[in-house]
Amino acid sequence: MIKFVSYEFDKGISFGALKDDIIIDLSDVAQNLRDLLVRGPLDRLIDIVENRSEGIDFNKVIFHQVIPNASRIICVGKNYKDHAVEMGGSVPKNINLFIRTSQSLVGHKQSLIKSKVSSHYDYEGELAVIIGKGGRHIREKDAIKHIAGYSCLLDGSMRDFQSHSITAGKNFDSSGSFGPWLMPSVYITDPQNLNIITRINGGVVQSCSTKNMIFPIKRIIAYVSSFTFLNPGDIISTGTPDGVGYGRNPPLWLKDGDLVEVEIDKVGTLLNYIKTEI
Repeated sequence: MIKFVSYEFDKGISFGALKDDIIIDLSDVAQNLRDLLVRGPLDRLIDIVENRSEGIDFNKVIFHQVIPNASRIICVGKNYKDHAVEMGGSVPKNINLFIRTSQSLVGHKQSLIKSKVSSHYDYEGELAVIIGKGGRHIREKDAIKHIAGYSCLLDGSMRDFQSHSITAGKNFDSSGSFGPWLMPSVYITDPQNLNIITRINGGVVQSCSTKNMIFPIKRIIAYVSSFTFLNPGDIISTGTPDGVGYGRNPPLWLKDGDLVEVEIDKVGTLLNYIKTEI
């Protein structure tokens, strides 16, 4: 099983294929992972990776977000019924979208920053879809063919700011995370049958299956492509299930030193510690 990662080692930021516990550098094939997706399907690299023996121990690298230079990170709001209810709203009849910036995300094992101007730092574990084949007006029946792979995304949210501006609340620098890797779609036959678990300091706070999405992935892709051309390397984060801190009594906010994990079946586990802004 081969996964794709963006990482930093002694020669700087690069990307490669993770095979077992070894990263095979692929910087001679493309400039970065996004560029690699633009050049064509990932399966063409299997022979290249299999024929390379030298690599880097993945425990010795710094992980970056999977697509560090993503042009668009499109997020779906309230895509699980119970989450829509816990947020105090009705179940949406239409797909609701917002945008995150790359600057708002960090990679696996990097520190998430709790802002000193917000006291309501919340967590949302989500399945992220990475587009591999671009397109406009993509039909639902063809949508899955446009996916290069999947990853985990923590949609960190400053609820006190989100209450008056969703753009601000969702885009504090280094407030969310994306990783640990891109799991190629060939290994995931049914993305609508994956369990998502979010943990804080080892305790489960979210647990749900992607089968409970209000709007399935194929419909989301078709909808987004109805108004904009989807490009290779674009990211769609498909929404979070119930169990967020805002919906609890009393609310559960992230604090300095907390360990947050987002685990998704067949995809991986994204791990980050919380660090208060200096």
